[in-house]
Amino acid sequence: MLWSCKKSMIDTEGASHLDMMTARGGGSGAVIRYPLKFPTVVSPSGLILDSKLATSDLGGGLISNVWAYNGQFPGPTIKANRGDQVSIQLQNHLPEQTITHWHGMVVDHDNDGQPMHAIAPGAVFNYNFTINQRAALNFYHPHPHMLTGKQVYLGQAGAFIINDSEEAALNLPSGSYEIPLVLRDATLDKSNNLSYKPASGGMFGKIPLVNGTRSPFLNVERAVYRFRILNGSNSRIFGLALSNNAAVRLIGNDGGLLAASVDLNRIEMSNGERTDVLIDFRSYPNNTSIILKDLRSGWDLLEFRINSLSVSGIFPVTHSSITPLTNPVTTRTFSFDAMSKINGLEYDMDRIDWRVPFGQTEKWIFKTNGNAPHPVHVHGASFQVISRTGGRNQLFPWESGWKDTVLLEDSETVEVLIRFDNFRGIYLLHCHKLEHEDMGMMANFEVV
Repeated sequence: MLWSCKKSMIDTEGASHLDMMTARGGGSGAVIRYPLKFPTVVSPSGLILDSKLATSDLGGGLISNVWAYNGQFPGPTIKANRGDQVSIQLQNHLPEQTITHWHGMVVDHDNDGQPMHAIAPGAVFNYNFTINQRAALNFYHPHPHMLTGKQVYLGQAGAFIINDSEEAALNLPSGSYEIPLVLRDATLDKSNNLSYKPASGGMFGKIPLVNGTRSPFLNVERAVYRFRILNGSNSRIFGLALSNNAAVRLIGNDGGLLAASVDLNRIEMSNGERTDVLIDFRSYPNNTSIILKDLRSGWDLLEFRINSLSVSGIFPVTHSSITPLTNPVTTRTFSFDAMSKINGLEYDMDRIDWRVPFGQTEKWIFKTNGNAPHPVHVHGASFQVISRTGGRNQLFPWESGWKDTVLLEDSETVEVLIRFDNFRGIYLLHCHKLEHEDMGMMANFEVV
């Protein structure tokens, strides 16, 4: 099945040559591309995660000052199996307080990395928990109140991949055929350093970066590849598509594998969302170039350069068992108001706004009261999206299965079913446009 967004795509057919080159990150001449960087892969067992000032080569020797985990931009890719024990020490060598949140991971309150856990410069924070959730790509990043947007933008972000036996049985592409992609945007100042100057409506950079690389390329074989994609931008939504309009096979999202894979020619990703896709390069002749594009901005994100002596791999059709949540016992409505409030209230770290019974399914209704988009993120549990009315007025394939972040556009009402059956404690509901979050569009709730 092919799917196209109902919203109009950017028309690049009539753009001038100069406009096209500018949109693709180039100037008036040919775009110079740089090899895609890959963060180091590390285990979460006995890991020291050092938040510190560093420098990073964005490509071609363009050095930028960054705030990095372990000196890497983006941070190291943490990889583990379900059932593994996590023991990570966060060390704060930044000039301000920080804390690290494990976005998408279901952990107890003490390990969630919330604003109330923030540590001062020079301090450490120890995380200890057992991974008990299905295979998925997760996102780790800072979560100090009023400083999250700045710290994420300056480089504090990374991927956390969980594997399990269900996923292993599917024989999906692995090793050099499994590629994590952290997408984001950035603006550079005259010294080529990341410049964080947000507006109230968010921080929108002037160039794209993939794995911290500007104008990247990736050499690929005539094979099937798995790309695990994270939108790590502060505010930007990406409309992903291939330049030849070929379909990609969507196999998973925030919460792991979908009930069934689906072929799409466009995928929308708001900040904080993840998608897991397969791309089949087997039928293309050598020296073919295909671009991963953002249709919203017109940017070329990543060039795939195809060349190999042989054709290898299969194009898996995947399935996963997902039990639907049903029969909610309570309905709650949340209005995301302007750019700083939920249900009329700005975030207060010391206030509990509602309490949720442990182990009971609830229906949560998200509405906008202006200034969307609002990517809505919940800590402490994944949810299932059951409806969207108004606005785009539909659900999309990447919103099926288990989610922890869902995009709420103006005039839309989104309904989800959620059940907290892992841990009791205090968790957060907030907008994941980081500038909205920092201005107070966040709320504490307690699972009791």
